[in-house]
Amino acid sequence: MRHFTKWAAAAALATAGSAALAELYTPNLSYRTGPFAATGIPLMNGQADYMNMLNARDGGIGGVMIDFEECETGYSTEKGAECYEKTKDRAIVTQPWSTGITLQVLPKTNIDEIPILAPGYGFSPMMDGKTFQWAFNTPAGYWDAADMIVQYLEGQGSLDGKKIAFLHLDHPYGKEPLPLFEQMAADKGFELVPIPVGLKEMQNQSAQWLQIRRERPDYVVMWGWGAMNAGAITEAVKTKFPMENMIGVWWAGHDADLKIVGEDGKGYKSISWSFPNMDAPVVADIKQHVIDAGNSQTNEEEMTGVFYNRGIIISAILAEGIRMAQEHTGNAEITAADLRWGLENIDMTEERISELGLDGMVPPFKTTCADHTGGSGGWMLEWDGEKFVKVSDHLTPNTDAYQTLVTEKADEYAEANAPWPVNDACEM
Repeated sequence: MRHFTKWAAAAALATAGSAALAELYTPNLSYRTGPFAATGIPLMNGQADYMNMLNARDGGIGGVMIDFEECETGYSTEKGAECYEKTKDRAIVTQPWSTGITLQVLPKTNIDEIPILAPGYGFSPMMDGKTFQWAFNTPAGYWDAADMIVQYLEGQGSLDGKKIAFLHLDHPYGKEPLPLFEQMAADKGFELVPIPVGLKEMQNQSAQWLQIRRERPDYVVMWGWGAMNAGAITEAVKTKFPMENMIGVWWAGHDADLKIVGEDGKGYKSISWSFPNMDAPVVADIKQHVIDAGNSQTNEEEMTGVFYNRGIIISAILAEGIRMAQEHTGNAEITAADLRWGLENIDMTEERISELGLDGMVPPFKTTCADHTGGSGGWMLEWDGEKFVKVSDHLTPNTDAYQTLVTEKADEYAEANAPWPVNDACEM
């Protein structure tokens, strides 16, 4: 393996002259309960199974076992903040698992010096590592998703004069892509119709779909989560909206939601930076070392889904950041500050992805001090009536088109939270 020599050296350092080592404490602010549990559970299972596999197969990372404790938030921002405070003293990372929780703990990161790892979620300007030194939305952010969705739609024909309904959760997560969608609507000549869905309306969206019928949009872009997704897909089928004209963000591409409607959901699409590959070596290792050993909460059906496999990728990203930090410092027992360096220096080439046994599961990406997202891009997935399949080549976001917006919003955030340190050593 490409990193084997240095990684093995770190493992040797960990064991030489020492009977035992402290664990790498990487708490996960999970949500296996509450209105979003159906989507949280497969993600958390995939994350945990990957880390448990590393513990069982490799003795952890660099010879140090991983403590992947979960702190249940129920997706509540208040509980998430409590979990952060409860775990931060020993943690080398925090994984908020909610845009609301991410925004709540983001101002604390400069004081506590603990990196936030929010793969594919959180505050989009966190890609600006110069301003957000401790926050990472690797490997792709919400503005990347919005851009790729619009790219894909443009591939079907000009959007000039078209109407796009933006069906979104009325929550920080759902509102996150609005600034970029508004910019693209002005630039490309389409009409954007925001349609919010309240937390109490997720399962009964009759009012929203009545508005969609009245508006007669050319496309519906869905920024949903949990029960909202199943509710929207069910309503779309009921109202006979053409499913091929409905596209969700990557958190609105959950197999279980589409299985509710089966063949009637055929044509529905979701942008995604991950893809399930049951033939990937990592899946075989998880089966051998975790599932067959009775140490997993997953099941055979869940394992084949997009979200379980995305959980695997998320933990693989964290593990790669830890490995990079161990190599850089020569120490197996790294600090939170060491991990920040590691997360800033991930280089997931096709070769490295294959070395990790993640073939076909995530596009290549690279982070830097200035770029905390990595711009992996992704694929457009489509429901074929039974499962999600790829229906596009690898798409990459046009980050240059919204770099000015990123800088503007990052500067606004820093000014509103002054004094806010900026790393001038990072070149954008």
